Amino acid sequence: MLTLASDIEVLARFGRALADPIRCRILLALREEPAYPSDLADTLDISRTRLSNHLACLRDCGLVVTVPDGRRTRYELADERLGHALEHVLAAVVAVELDKTCPDAATRGCC
Repeated sequence: MLTLASDIEVLARFGRALADPIRCRILLALREEPAYPSDLADTLDISRTRLSNHLACLRDCGLVVTVPDGRRTRYELADERLGHALEHVLAAVVAVELDKTCPDAATRGCC
């Protein structure tokens, strides 16, 4: 069972990963299917060096893993439940944004 401190640390790591738009794009791409870095760089239209830095961050956060595939390395989400979690988080955030009855909707300038 996770302790409160562990829960907070896990959520903070997840938050750091989601704090950057490129890392969000990587996670959403990997939610669809595993990918090789060169393919991800082409799909996301970013340099391989930049992609490599973001993949390292996502690995350090424990959200993606590498899978050796011959001479290449494929990336995928560390757990399929992360894909489901991303779907749920995205759906919830969009729902809140669309909910005009939310009292804070007009003042959400922090993000």
